[in-house]
Amino acid sequence: MKKNVFNLIIVDESGSMSIIHQQAFSGMNETLQTVRAMQKQFPDTDQRVTLVTFDTGHTKWHYDNTAADDTKNLEWKDYQPGGGTPLYDAIGAAVSKVNAQIAKDSKVLVTIITDGEENSSREWTLQMIRNLIEKLKKEGWTFTLIGTDNLDVESMARTMAIDEHMQFTEDAAGTRCMFQRERSARMRYNARLDAGVAMESGTFFDEQA
Repeated sequence: MKKNVFNLIIVDESGSMSIIHQQAFSGMNETLQTVRAMQKQFPDTDQRVTLVTFDTGHTKWHYDNTAADDTKNLEWKDYQPGGGTPLYDAIGAAVSKVNAQIAKDSKVLVTIITDGEENSSREWTLQMIRNLIEKLKKEGWTFTLIGTDNLDVESMARTMAIDEHMQFTEDAAGTRCMFQRERSARMRYNARLDAGVAMESGTFFDEQA
């Protein structure tokens, strides 16, 4: 029986991300390439992709429950940072949508990348996000929060009930390193899933895990 892996990737497109515009754009494309590579490496797993970028002006669904093999790299015009950071609204909308699409026993890997704290959500509160994440973790979802070095990423993750987190330096080299580490973790996640071996909580980004 085929396993289903839903790759939900939520990326901040607020104005401050313009500092690492090129690296964030390249990193998202490399992540898409990694998901496509996982589809080839583990053909018994059906890889699906939902890729969302957001700011105060929009939530952009670049891919919505799309088969990995049907994804292509983003074009430069697809990611243009500007506006504020409605982080809770973006997480709430994206997670709720994927939750409505998945079949029972599907695995969901949620990756959230931001360089700012919540500052403009109108529909979702921190408590609502925390309750949703706690509920879905019990159903086998994995949530990861990746944030820049101007944030207390560990504290942000803890308040949202996210166990897996990584901090990176908001410059070209730091961003490239972060995406490389994220892709390695994604590959380990899939390899363990294929082997039927669970990852211990809090070890997602641990290269020794």
